[in-house]
Formats: sequence, structure tokens, C-alpha cells
Amino acid sequence: MRRTTLSLAVLATILVWCNADIYMHNPRGSNNRLNEKSATRANNNRVFDSQNNARGGYNVGDRTDQQAGNNKNNQYQMEYFISGNGNNNPTKLLIEWTNQHGCGGNQSNSNDRNPHKLNCDIIIQYMDVDPTDEAYKETKTEFRDGTNTQTQNFNANAGEQTDKDGKRTFTETQQAFGTRKAGSIDQNKVYQDPFEWYDKCDKRPRNKGLFTADQNVKADRATHTRQNPGGTRRGYECPEERDYWPYWHPTGWKDIAILTNRVDKCDDFFKKESFNVKPKGECVENWPNSNNHRHYSGAETPAKCTALGGEWVDFHNYLEIDTTKNNKGACEAAGYKWGIPYRHSANNRKAEACMIPLKAPECKPAPWSRHNHLGNGENDAEPNNYEWILPHFPKLTGDSTRAFVLRIRYNISTEDYDPYNTDSSSNGDAPISPVTNNPLVDVGSHGSPLQLAINTAQFGRTFEDRSHTSLFIARPAGVNGVIHNLNVRGKRGNIVQTFPAVEYDYFPTSLKMEQVDHVHIQWTGSNSHNNGKNGGDGQTGDAGQGTGGTDRSNMCAYKNKNDNFPMVSEDPEQMTKFMKIVWQRKEGKPSSQMDVRDIYVKLASGGYYDCYNGCTHSVKTKAQLNNLLNNAPASFSGLLAKYTKKGTFYFLCTRNNNFTNRSQKGEIIVS
Repeated sequence: MRRTTLSLAVLATILVWCNADIYMHNPRGSNNRLNEKSATRANNNRVFDSQNNARGGYNVGDRTDQQAGNNKNNQYQMEYFISGNGNNNPTKLLIEWTNQHGCGGNQSNSNDRNPHKLNCDIIIQYMDVDPTDEAYKETKTEFRDGTNTQTQNFNANAGEQTDKDGKRTFTETQQAFGTRKAGSIDQNKVYQDPFEWYDKCDKRPRNKGLFTADQNVKADRATHTRQNPGGTRRGYECPEERDYWPYWHPTGWKDIAILTNRVDKCDDFFKKESFNVKPKGECVENWPNSNNHRHYSGAETPAKCTALGGEWVDFHNYLEIDTTKNNKGACEAAGYKWGIPYRHSANNRKAEACMIPLKAPECKPAPWSRHNHLGNGENDAEPNNYEWILPHFPKLTGDSTRAFVLRIRYNISTEDYDPYNTDSSSNGDAPISPVTNNPLVDVGSHGSPLQLAINTAQFGRTFEDRSHTSLFIARPAGVNGVIHNLNVRGKRGNIVQTFPAVEYDYFPTSLKMEQVDHVHIQWTGSNSHNNGKNGGDGQTGDAGQGTGGTDRSNMCAYKNKNDNFPMVSEDPEQMTKFMKIVWQRKEGKPSSQMDVRDIYVKLASGGYYDCYNGCTHSVKTKAQLNNLLNNAPASFSGLLAKYTKKGTFYFLCTRNNNFTNRSQKGEIIVS
């Protein structure tokens, strides 16, 4: 991508406009929370720059009925089966969120019955780690949620020198970098964005072609932007990449979907400019006195890269690397892409490889939601959502896993300036910049100007939320067709205590599937959702049944939506009578031998019992389950089932079904 800084900048300004609070509810968004007992998060800078209200977000899951504390092995990561090979074997995961300032609609279309007074884009992405990748082995990258709420350290010292022309050089050796990295990273703190990602952001000059209005961006670094002029660090996230899409350099994030009110730009811009399909350039230099490649550079353009003795390289994003195809012919014959894969760090970053390509992101109209309202959208009176078809990784087989993090970004803007064609030529105070801080405007009232509430660091702005670490897992042998995910959203407390998070419910509350499909039932919860002080600008407390601060769920069959009493396992019409289990994460007895009572007690006990009889943790052998599920685990590790009969099957949670206060009920419709 041998373009000038300025021409790249025009593209990069597009999704920075003005953004507002967004909270992801399934998978559970952290909003920078970890395991806090307080209603507000402890550290806004722990992982990423959300710019959301300090309330909201969900704690990392606990595996047992006790808080994980300092034992990361007792945290629970949600697991999702990958899609099978081909288009007829998708795994579907419904992503749900609420956004504050509305989205969808078209103000310029008089036929739109729900026009909006803003422009809006929602970008959904994920970043994953391939444990078989050479770069992973070299850098020992490991996604983790951490066991304390502190921000990772960062030692920037790389022997930087800057000459009178602004040329940046570094004297750091590869060995010295390894020592600097090891001395920065704490194994007890969260690790999502790689250390190398922020390190190269800190060393690279910022894009001078970007529109910064009248903001004083205080340093020539990609860590300093119009929205973050002081360069505050949040984990190892790169501020410039976070604030701008499409990013003008390579990035580790993979685009899933772009939901926009500018669908006219889907083909010619959003799909075309995504790093999924379009290579992005970066300067590659060697470590001093070495043939190995450094992950960072002091050059942000091809010309400056050449002046430093480096090489400007076009990198490709990819799904997976096929190491069995070691030449271009064999690679392309398999329908794959031959080129240089983008990895944050590798000894030979310019090595070509055979990449399984990514698809262009789906681009479609943004779902409509109401302005100044964290609530339901237009679709069936449910919060807005997007159905993600999970990727298929050919190398992910057997018991292997692949860690990933899901990210959602919410972007809104006015039309006070053209976001597609405004660049650095409009930077500065009025009248150069089309928008300035708190301007006085003449409304023709004979010298009585009015002041507008505009902060140009926020007038165009990006908010985001991320999931905790999750895992892609391989499909069981012989499982083909569609897999639907059935989870639990929400946390302990009443509506004002949990807000802007939500109360408990199954998700989706109404799952529609065909008889040949499979359903993956799984949920997670925390043992420290106490919503205690500090309460921020909301109410503290954790109203609910059972031990305070604990999330618990189960599934019991019942007859119809107006009922609140569950059916017994012997009832001939209850839901587990027609379920066939094909996989369990924790097997009490082989799945093929699970009968109706085994399945019922496993779901009704929230995983406390593995079967009714004939296994180690059965109703007959294990200590009695507390009737409020207090000794049941906070997370249910899951089972994969299919139905042997068509029909509608209802289920409820016995603990979180406090009539007149809250209702945790769901249904599966098998057609």
C-alpha cells in the first residue's frame, strides 16, 4: 500500500466521528471489569478505552461456587464450537448489545418511518491466537483475563534517538527487547492486545493527515489522537487503531460485520477497505547487528522507511496458515492466498506463507434503536443483535482450543462536516476547522451569541466494549449441520442495580431451530456480582435469591409461558424427554447413555449433578443440592443436544423467576 500519509488519512477519518456508550450483553462485555464487588469498575484503563459509563459490564466467569480469586484456573471461559467445513455447517452465535444514542434509519429518506438525526456505524471484530503459529511460539503470547484489576506495565525505553529532521532510530537489541518485555508483563494481569502491538504504536509517528480539529495533540506518536491528545494508555491497545477504521497499518483484529446507515458504501468502501481483504503496509527494519526483524519502526511512510534502511512490506490478514502448502502454486491450487501474513512479531516477518483467506466483512443496514435510550430495538422488542457465523479453522481438531476476544465499536456523527472528505487541511482554530470547542454562534439576535456544547475531542468519538477471553473449540466427530448457541445474559440485581447491564434472561429467549440442528447449552456467571459501593451514579445492591453476589442459573421444563411451576422429569411432554445428548464438556456417563432423568437433573441442578444415577456425581451419591442453587457452580460447562421431536419446549430458572420482579424463561421451537 504505497500511499502517502495524507491520502491514507482521508479514509481513516471515516468512523471516528462521534460515538456513545455501548454495552455488550452476549457474549458478556467486560466494560473493563474483572471480578469487582462494586457497582462500578475498579480500573477504566485495565484493558481498553471503552469511554463508557463506569457502571455496567459483567465480571469474568467463575468455574465453581466459589470466587476464583488468584487462581486463574477457576475462571471460566465460554467455549464455542467452530463452524464445520462448507456452507451447510454453520455455528451461529447471537451477539447482543445496547447503544445509547440510537442507530439505524435514514434522515434524508422521507419514506423511512424511523428517521434518525445522526449517522451511525457499528463495527464487530475479533482477535484470536493460533497456538501453532510460529510467531505465537516465538513471543509466547497467551490471552488471559488476569486475577487482579491493575493495568499491565509498559517500559518504553528502546534507546530512541531523533535527529533534527525528525528521523527516529533505536539502539535496542533483540535481547534487550526481550528483557524489557519480560520486565513489563505481569502474569497476574490481563493480556489481550500483544505487548508488541502497543510497543510499535508507541514508536511509530502518528498519521499527520488525520483531522484533529482544534485539539492540541501533545506528541508525535500513534498513541496520541484527537480523542486521546494526552496519550493515556489503556492496557496494550493502540489508540490510533482504536479510534480509526479502516486503520492505515496492519492490525491483529479481524472484521466480522459493519452495520451502517451508509449501505451505499458497503461494496466500494467498507468491504473493499477492510484488512480482511486488502493488504496494509508497514516498515520492517532489522534489529541492530542482526538479520532478525524488529516488530517496530520509526517510519510511518514508505519514503521514511527507505531512509532508515528498512523495507516497506505489504502484509495480509488471514484466518489460518496452511504449513502443508509451501509454494505459491500448491497454495493457489487449494484456493488459498500466497503472500506475507501479518504477525506482530516473528524473526522473519517477511517470510511468505500459504494463508487461508478471510472473507470480507458482512455489511448491512444498522438496526434501528431509539436515541438517548439504552433499550430495545425495533426487532421483536429485543435489544439489537447480530448473528455471527463462527469461522471454520481446519487446524483446530480434537481437544485443542483457540483463544479469542470479541470487540464491538459504536460510531455516530452529525453532518456539521463531511467525515469522508475532511482531513488535516482543516486542522486548527476557527475559521479553519469546521468545528471548534464550545463555539459562540450568531443566530441573528442583534449581537447576542449562543454557545454550543461541543468538545472536539468527543464530537467525533469511538466507544467500545469487549468480551472476556473466550475459546473456539473443535466440533465433535460426526456433528454436521447447524449448531445454535443458547446462553444466559445478565447479572444479579434488580433493574436499577444492574443498569446499564441487564437482569437475568436466557439468550436467545426464543430459539428457533430445525429438528436436524444441534443446540449448545452453556452459561457463565460470577460469585462477586455484589454491586456494592462505589455506586457511581446509580443504585448499589444485588436484589435476588440465594447467596448475595452470586450468579446462578438452571433449566427446568414447564408447560406454557404463563406458568411459574416446573414440570417433573417424568412428565411425558417435558423438554428433556425429546433431547439426545451428543457431547458434554464434563461427562458423568457417556452421552449416548444419558436418559431423560440424567439430562433433566443435570440442567435443573445447573451442572451440580452429572446424572441421576450411575456416575460419580449423581443424585444418589453426591451431597444434596441447595434448593436455591447456592452450592451449584456459577458457570455451566455445557452440553450439545438435538431433538427427536418437533414442537415448542418451555424452560425456566427456578431461582431467578421472582414473579412481578423478574422472569427468566425461555423456549426452544423445533420445526
